[in-house]
Amino acid sequence: MTAAERHIYAAGNTARGYRTLYESVLADMDRVYLLTGVVEGITSALIEKMGKELQTQTDQVEWIHSPFMNGQFDGIVLPKQRVAIMDHSYPRVWRPKGPGLTEIHVNLQTALIPDRLAPHKEQIARWYEEIFRYNQQAYEAYGEALRIHDDWEGIYIGNLDREKVNQITEELKQQFFGSDSLSKTSRVRRMYLGAATPAGPVDHIMKLTDHLEKRYFIKGRPGSGKSTMLKKLVSEAERKGFDVEVYHCGLDPNSLDMVIFPEKSVAIFDSTAPHEYFPNKETDEVIDMYTLAITPGTDERFSEEIEKIKTRYTKKVKEATGYLVEAKNRREQLNAVYLQAVDQTRLHAVGQAITSVLIRDH
Repeated sequence: MTAAERHIYAAGNTARGYRTLYESVLADMDRVYLLTGVVEGITSALIEKMGKELQTQTDQVEWIHSPFMNGQFDGIVLPKQRVAIMDHSYPRVWRPKGPGLTEIHVNLQTALIPDRLAPHKEQIARWYEEIFRYNQQAYEAYGEALRIHDDWEGIYIGNLDREKVNQITEELKQQFFGSDSLSKTSRVRRMYLGAATPAGPVDHIMKLTDHLEKRYFIKGRPGSGKSTMLKKLVSEAERKGFDVEVYHCGLDPNSLDMVIFPEKSVAIFDSTAPHEYFPNKETDEVIDMYTLAITPGTDERFSEEIEKIKTRYTKKVKEATGYLVEAKNRREQLNAVYLQAVDQTRLHAVGQAITSVLIRDH
């Protein structure tokens, strides 16, 4: 089964800096339109307008959300047409590497009225410097938060029954795949489960999984083997030729938070804070790793230490979010100046030219 409209993150404000998974997200594309020359506020509005028009012509559209500005878009993907339209403004400078991929660079500066932008030249440069500085401060704070989180994990790792985790993993492999295998190469597509944004952590788990026949909600604590288990399930799917959607953690890109096996109509995901959800369908199932694999009474024995760690962690995440808010404020000022300098008729014409080509080809 597939969802007609999907919402994902392909880039993130992480503890390891700004990281994208564009190469994987766009691996199957034949054409990518790269929109350059303006700022994200202009590009996002154009992408949204084109996406809504194209959505009336196809039954599949994937919206790529911006981690910098809530409610804005970094791009859209049309899976059936194998086409994507992407924002290529700072800091989204990346080089598509798909074999045979056609890159079409669309310079939106043609829609700008230079005289309206010229008086703000020095201020624009300052805003860019401030955006860069606040983003770097956010990444440093998230990095500290991740190190604190490692201490949190350490408590539970020291009380983890690894044999039990391995047993649960093997049972899930059997449950998901059994003796089934497909005579093809597995397609693995990597995205982010959610993103650290100026509004805090945001995800689209329920929208991404609601149409699936089976969902497994993994409960537990940091360090209870959730990510390792997901990685082993991905490896098993690859070995057996099943396609996999891999969703990385928005804080730590090296960790996994969700896996979807489309051909099995199954999702399994970390359902703990900050992306805590509870079953709402009869077919939903909970896997409680704390109950199943952690020494009973661990929470109680280490309650004082855990509370201190949680307080430190929350403080650092809040600090990082504050820096993203400051960067967002500069982005909004930058967008406002560019918006005044845009000739909307020209911008509309560029968007219309792209959508007309895609509708014609469809």
